[in-house]
Amino acid sequence: MTVTEPEHQLTALLPLDALLTADSPRTAGEDPQHVRSLARLDVPLPPIVVHRATMRVVDGMHRLRAARLRGDERIAVRFFEGTAEDAFVYAVRANNQHGTPLTQADRSSAAERIIRSHPQWSDRLIASAVGLAASTVASLRRRAAGRVGQVTARTGRDGRVRPLNAAEGRRRACALIAARPQASLREIADVAGIAVGTARDVRMRLRKGQDPVPKKLRDDEMRQRAATQPAPVPAPADRPEGVPPAGTPSTEPPLPKLRKDPSLRFSESGRTLLQLLSVHAMGGERWRRLLESVPAHRRTTVAQAARHCAESWLRFAIELERRSV
Repeated sequence: MTVTEPEHQLTALLPLDALLTADSPRTAGEDPQHVRSLARLDVPLPPIVVHRATMRVVDGMHRLRAARLRGDERIAVRFFEGTAEDAFVYAVRANNQHGTPLTQADRSSAAERIIRSHPQWSDRLIASAVGLAASTVASLRRRAAGRVGQVTARTGRDGRVRPLNAAEGRRRACALIAARPQASLREIADVAGIAVGTARDVRMRLRKGQDPVPKKLRDDEMRQRAATQPAPVPAPADRPEGVPPAGTPSTEPPLPKLRKDPSLRFSESGRTLLQLLSVHAMGGERWRRLLESVPAHRRTTVAQAARHCAESWLRFAIELERRSV
């Protein structure tokens, strides 16, 4: 989470009436006996954590109720900076680390909620937040299929973003190796979004003339596509033969559509992008003429320049794909 942790903030004293009750992961609410035990303490209660944007308690509802029970007017707080969704994740982590532990039902309910609010998080990352096994989170995610936003990559516990479809990462690495054969494994891995070991395996497979994507990954990819492919729409009786049904992906080249987009046509950078794409979209006879125009003593140098351009476009495409996740 890209937030300011409350532990590193100064403490403030706030009136109890200024605070809202917590959006708590405890489905059964607070334990009255624990509240009374805290209220009997003749010392200041530890600071609670409050979401600054909403003034809702994130961590410390037992302490807040104890303060009210013993007649305190103010309580020490530290502020949580971030979204309400991130505040809930912090509350779950905090409750797992100290105080009365969450029940199994509380943890499962919290995991289901985080799966919906943070679908880009990996099963292991969510599991570390709620205190469940990653396999349990994976099972909860499968049950929530259809009610959770679809993503093409997930963020792991180490902060790295990895594609759900490992085959695509290998294909990006393959394209980069073809464009820049001398690139290091670290460079290939960083650009393609894969591990260094995976980049090494892709390079070895290419040298052996093998498919960079192992058969197991290709089979998994086919199963994923089959599982997400919508059921075929029966053709209406009045639809002309050869006209594709609604929702059929278009095979029309994308460049003509881009040329009609006002957001690109009427901005200087957009026009530059369209011009560059138009130059590189040429093919057929124009390519043949260009190949024949390269003198023999410059073929290697021109090939290197072409590979450099290809690498630049590949990096551009990968960055656009990452931003669309």
